[in-house]
Amino acid sequence: MNHKFVLLAALAAGLLPASALAQVAPELPVSPSETPAAKTPAAEAPKPPPPPTAFPAKIAIVEFQEAVIATNEGQQALAAVQKKYEPKQAELEQLNAEIVSLQKQLQAAPATMPDEERASRTKTLDIDQKKLDRDSEDARTAYQSDLQEAYGKVAQKVHAIMVNYVAKNGYTILLDVSNQQASQVMWIAQEPNSDITEQVVEAYNKSTPNISAPVPGAPAAAARPKPAATTPHTTTTPHTTTTKPPSQ
Repeated sequence: MNHKFVLLAALAAGLLPASALAQVAPELPVSPSETPAAKTPAAEAPKPPPPPTAFPAKIAIVEFQEAVIATNEGQQALAAVQKKYEPKQAELEQLNAEIVSLQKQLQAAPATMPDEERASRTKTLDIDQKKLDRDSEDARTAYQSDLQEAYGKVAQKVHAIMVNYVAKNGYTILLDVSNQQASQVMWIAQEPNSDITEQVVEAYNKSTPNISAPVPGAPAAAARPKPAATTPHTTTTPHTTTTKPPSQ
């Protein structure tokens, strides 16, 4: 019988005191759960993420509204809207002329004019004036709506050409400076060749070879108003207001 066997038998029979157990305990095997905490490897701390990598930026700026209207298709669309409202413009101008004539007649009427006739003319003048104001406002609203619709159709196609252009030419940022007050652009140092508005117009015109350029001096080519700020022109005379599309 070896020493360990005798020790275990004695422990089971209660023959050894606790002091004896303490002396021989180091010879007993230790279970994994009883391994001292100091011997357990500490958990590794998570590594911080790497810092972001900066890359060189190539910035381009564009006046998008101007580019849309400067294209051949944009100029044709603007001219078509203006032409559509020419009859309404003529109608408003005729009504305005009638009101001016009635005003002059009433002002030149002698003091002996009967009160009933004076009241009748004044009423007619008031009715015509209200009709002119109402028709002018309706024409202005309809004109603006048609102009924005025509602009929007061309703008969608120009936008696609523009994005393709900046991607092919290695730009990383494109800023629209059509209206800095309404955008996030506060200041830009315009480096040479950074404005690609003309290049976008040229690229779009090349993508629409079936649309020819307007004749030089045509209304749309000369005016080129920006749709966001375009409203029918108002001509005011004493007690009259006439609305029409932008002057050609």
